[in-house]
Amino acid sequence: MDMQLKRGLLDVCVLAAIRNEDSYGYQIIKDMKPYLEMSESTLYTILKRLEAAGMLTVRSAEHDGRLRKYYHITGAGIRRLEDFQNDWQEILAIYRFVNREVRHE
Repeated sequence: MDMQLKRGLLDVCVLAAIRNEDSYGYQIIKDMKPYLEMSESTLYTILKRLEAAGMLTVRSAEHDGRLRKYYHITGAGIRRLEDFQNDWQEILAIYRFVNREVRHE
């Protein structure tokens, strides 16, 4: 798979994982596991990129005596998810065209 495409898809997956509630790294990986495997190093690279792009914010909170970083999706992150959903319809149309049955006469 094209690396740029894969990177964009993984970004959207991470945003979708925190869309409904703030979450932290291990929980994000756990929530995504039924759908795809992601290493911690890959996740944290994506989280930093999304934070730098203003698509999520980070806050630290104590949990069991340790600081844990919680990630929150921003309006820009929500818009990115909406854009992806709109773009996906076009991608599906292209997929259907490429995989259409070709009739030979």
